[in-house]
Amino acid sequence: MAETEYDLIVVGGGPGGYVAAIRAAQLGLRAALVEREHLGGICLNWGCIPTKALLRTAELYHLAQHAGDFGIQIKGLSLDLKKVVERSRAVAKRLNAGVGHLLKKNKVTVFDGHACLDGPGRLRIDKDSKTAAEIGAQHIILATGARARTLPGLEPDGDRIWTYREATVPTALPKSVLVVGSGAIGIEFASFYRDLGSEVTVVEMLARILPVEDEEISALARKAFEAQGMAIHTSATVTAIKPAGDGVVATVEGEGGTFEVAAERVILAVGIVGNVEDLGLEGTGVVIDRGHIVTDPFSATGEPGVYAIGDVTGPPWLAHKASHEGVICVEKIAGQDDVHPLDMTNVPGCTYCRPQVASVGLTEAGATERGFTVRVGRFPFLANGKAIALGDEDGLIKTVFDAKSGALLGAHMIGAEVTELIQGFGIARTLETTEAELIETVFPHPTLSESMHEAVLDAFGRTIHF
Repeated sequence: MAETEYDLIVVGGGPGGYVAAIRAAQLGLRAALVEREHLGGICLNWGCIPTKALLRTAELYHLAQHAGDFGIQIKGLSLDLKKVVERSRAVAKRLNAGVGHLLKKNKVTVFDGHACLDGPGRLRIDKDSKTAAEIGAQHIILATGARARTLPGLEPDGDRIWTYREATVPTALPKSVLVVGSGAIGIEFASFYRDLGSEVTVVEMLARILPVEDEEISALARKAFEAQGMAIHTSATVTAIKPAGDGVVATVEGEGGTFEVAAERVILAVGIVGNVEDLGLEGTGVVIDRGHIVTDPFSATGEPGVYAIGDVTGPPWLAHKASHEGVICVEKIAGQDDVHPLDMTNVPGCTYCRPQVASVGLTEAGATERGFTVRVGRFPFLANGKAIALGDEDGLIKTVFDAKSGALLGAHMIGAEVTELIQGFGIARTLETTEAELIETVFPHPTLSESMHEAVLDAFGRTIHF
């Protein structure tokens, strides 16, 4: 086993890890990456990408069922769940291969196995219970990601109680689904299964669904989901699950007392926990807090030469946040002069349910709590020509400005394609744009983006079309 020396080694090939390794290679560093399972990580193989393929099917199925509204008659509409899942897996496989190509193109050495710190600047790579390689580098980046959190008494069994993995590859469409947790993962699966025809119940322990979103947007989302037939219970906790027939019966404690929910399948979506085990962190200066590695603004840990990025470092648990952290971390290591820490308020959040939800920056409540005097603008899709033409007029764009400076503090959206629209306000935040620049910007007509302009105008009493 020849020891191989590198300038930088990344542990984990997810969206944070492989991007960091490629950026390191671009900057002239000799880079290696260690991955124990799939290049692309959970996001590409089991999360972001395959679920979007599933949700695309759900969107088309919903539209097909309402094709008559557009003058189209469809007879014999049916759903082939096997093909739905096969397409989703094919999309993930294609992108997995793409990541491998990018790493090869950039001359990043890839090791297959589980990496463990083995002294300062050293890594041992194990494969099939044997040591496959011993490598070293002055800089080691941990990008090991996270896994689904479980709760006592609600442990997934892969049969009746699922995590996102089982929920992504169903062999049959359950007649009823209980989703525990209403963050982005839980709501996306709730939306997917509801659109395909399952009866869906959502239980959330906090006072509202999508709790990280602006309160007004959360309320609109709940209204939309309940109109679709979802049963939603907030300020409620699943305390027990027991088998019953082909499914389960869950005991739920809510504000109104204790009740039971019967379902064929349960999807646990109660958060994630960082993959910090078996990394050789014992005896190092790496600090773990509540299951996540503590870092400074440039991703350095308490151990010299060891860094951490992405989900293993805590929220927001987003692929694009991990990728950006990886670039910042590597550029700082390489001695770039113009590197700035990531402002987490500039990281957009997207939930690809129906209707879609997206946001960036501070919520109205968050801005007020920070002491800002705010000006809030709103514009509904029902007054937008493109939304009406699409037959998708249930939506709202909300903007939050600092009344004193005119700075855009936050933007919050619900409706058609808002996960694509949010980047416009993301750019505005990065450029530290004020209302003056946004008002002067010419938005094309007819587009959904016009609602963004109108929401800015509304914050300053100038809206035209509502």
